[in-house]
Amino acid sequence: MTATTQKAYKGMGMEGSVARWYERNTRKSMAEFRKLAARLREFLPNGGDVLEVAPGPGFLSIELALAGKFRVTGLDISKTFVELARKNAAEAGVRVDFREGNASAMPFAANSFDLLVCRAAFKNFSEPAKAVKEMHRVLRPGGTGLIVDLRRDASMTEVSRHVDEMHLSAWNRRITSLIFRFALLKRAYTKREFEEILETVDFSKSEVRTDDIGMEARFEK
Repeated sequence: MTATTQKAYKGMGMEGSVARWYERNTRKSMAEFRKLAARLREFLPNGGDVLEVAPGPGFLSIELALAGKFRVTGLDISKTFVELARKNAAEAGVRVDFREGNASAMPFAANSFDLLVCRAAFKNFSEPAKAVKEMHRVLRPGGTGLIVDLRRDASMTEVSRHVDEMHLSAWNRRITSLIFRFALLKRAYTKREFEEILETVDFSKSEVRTDDIGMEARFEK
């Protein structure tokens, strides 16, 4: 079994106080969520069905729903995140169908979504190849998927600069830097490894690009 089909890390969802800590810190990156939501809206100028895989507290899904022309669904393995995301959507006055579930066995029919996005979570999936196959299955023909995540060969200098731009307190900045160094970078993929995962699925088109400390995989069914 290769590293691209199964990982030793069993990606259990963040729960309880850890999930709430994550929500508080990611809330400070709303400008990033708005920027990505604006890009995603360009894929579906006339609206459609959107799935966010592992939305966490739901900020990106909520930004997409605020446009008022998409049916947005979020699927997360964490019960706490689903509860937080539903609360955040209610406070924002938008409707998003946040559900608890596994990215490797999604509770959706085939050909259900026009657009799929997964941000900052794919590296944590214990069965990445299965997750990508599920993404292909639930996308409609001609549908587009986007995975945005950390790349393993990012330097700590680049990571430190990125963390500095997150506007965290000194304590949270230190904790976040340690999490990047000893957990997230170890779970992440290189560009080539990500390409190998995508090659296991019959997408009509796929491409992986690197940027800053991350990379972006775009694929079409």
